[in-house]
Amino acid sequence: MPEGHSVHRLARQFNDVFGGAELAASSPQGKFAAGAARIDAHVLERAEAHGKQLFLSFSHELVLRVHLGLYGAWDFGGDRTFTGASSIGAPRRIGEQEEAGDDNGEYDGPPEPRGAVRVRLVSAHGWADLRGPTACEVLTLAEAAAVRSKLGPDPLHNLPGDREEFVRRIRKSSTSVALQLMKQDVLAGVGNVYRAEALFRRGLDPQLPGKSLRPGDAAALWDDIAMTMADGVRDGRIITTELADRPSGRGVGVGGVGVGGVPPSSLAGVNKGDSGNKAVPVADAHYVYKRNGLPCRRCGTLVAMVELGGRKLYWCPGCQRS
Repeated sequence: MPEGHSVHRLARQFNDVFGGAELAASSPQGKFAAGAARIDAHVLERAEAHGKQLFLSFSHELVLRVHLGLYGAWDFGGDRTFTGASSIGAPRRIGEQEEAGDDNGEYDGPPEPRGAVRVRLVSAHGWADLRGPTACEVLTLAEAAAVRSKLGPDPLHNLPGDREEFVRRIRKSSTSVALQLMKQDVLAGVGNVYRAEALFRRGLDPQLPGKSLRPGDAAALWDDIAMTMADGVRDGRIITTELADRPSGRGVGVGGVGVGGVPPSSLAGVNKGDSGNKAVPVADAHYVYKRNGLPCRRCGTLVAMVELGGRKLYWCPGCQRS
């Protein structure tokens, strides 16, 4: 399931390519025909993300709410002017269907729908197709506000008072911090990857009851999540390791070979306004997520994994003790 950084990138994409444009809305598969008719021929005023949910606000005060869930994804395409920040859908489909127009700028409209397209949005310069979402509905402004009011604070908004509200919510329950971080009414946008990585980075036992989490530790956890998720928005991937903890980034050894015989990472992206994270190998990206049975990057203890709340939880028993 896409985590919050992906949905924030999607909101940026919609603002870039559709903001201020009148859109034709349809439902090629037919399941959303009534909803599409309600927003058809109206201007998209803004796109916003809150946690894992996308809200597209139209000029007649109706909002298209989309939750991609496990299988949802957007595809984008259009002429040469139809470019934006990102075309992320579900993580495994990043960039899979972003189609540019011909070099001469000619654009004959969107192609025939492929597969079960729930919603198609079309402007003068391009189109977006939505497939497989968990939720897709048209709401009034009041209804959309009611949905958002049930969500916890979003670290990528990081508004005044959000940190304090997160601290209050996570500390009011005896439920483990690992389970609470996945509850969208406690913290909006965090999924399995950020959950595991944030707890490791702060050295917190995943099974620690929320009520036992010290206020300062809860505030530091919020700050770390806000920082790493902001990196995810910028880079389009989840990179949580520090340079010193990456085998391919610890400097050059004998003969130009990095620690463990792995060549040093390319830092080609550094001069392009990013951190170079896009060049980090997948194997170096995380501390504990999907590294069960491998040595911890910091203490050497084997990373553990257990089923918790229907999801796999990864942690280091050496670094994350109560």
